[in-house]
Amino acid sequence: MDKFTTLTGIAAPMPLVNIDTDMIIPKQFLKTIKRSGLGRNLFDEMRYNLDGTEIADFVLNQPAWRKAEIIVAGDNFGCGSSREHAPWALLDFGIRCVISTSFADIFYNNCFKNGILPIALPQDQVDALMEDARRGANARITVDLEAQTVTASDGATFHFDVDPFKKHCLLNGLDDIGLTLEKAAAIDTFEKTAAQSRPWV
Repeated sequence: MDKFTTLTGIAAPMPLVNIDTDMIIPKQFLKTIKRSGLGRNLFDEMRYNLDGTEIADFVLNQPAWRKAEIIVAGDNFGCGSSREHAPWALLDFGIRCVISTSFADIFYNNCFKNGILPIALPQDQVDALMEDARRGANARITVDLEAQTVTASDGATFHFDVDPFKKHCLLNGLDDIGLTLEKAAAIDTFEKTAAQSRPWV
């Protein structure tokens, strides 16, 4: 998993509330267990017509936001079923941070395990960042995980809270496997001790 330290990028405004995981990655794309390749189907039913052509007015299809790395979204982002394919699709598209007033719990935790930083802020601060995001490529939002700040293109800075353990994992690029490997030496010591004390096991 890639580390998350600071990110300065284009933010896509998505003011819709209750963007659920089926909107993020529809059910027909859940057959794969590969994390790559899902980005092309991110928000599939919102991005494409039935014939596969792009829906021109969808934000991520517009030139100003095609290379967005941040989404500023309406309340309750990531609700619905607990599919881990949702953060996989966001990350594969290039999204590293989602800012909203609230998130569904399972989606929120899955983000941290996949290198995405979900940030919950008060409504007035999300509104300010949403307005900034509407400027597209003319504006850049900076997210500093170490300092726990989001800075708009006009210099306005907002502080966010994050669990210290989740912060540590993102800063160091540690998913569940990485966390286990950090303890490899202790595991080896335990195995050797156990083998000596219980050779019949």
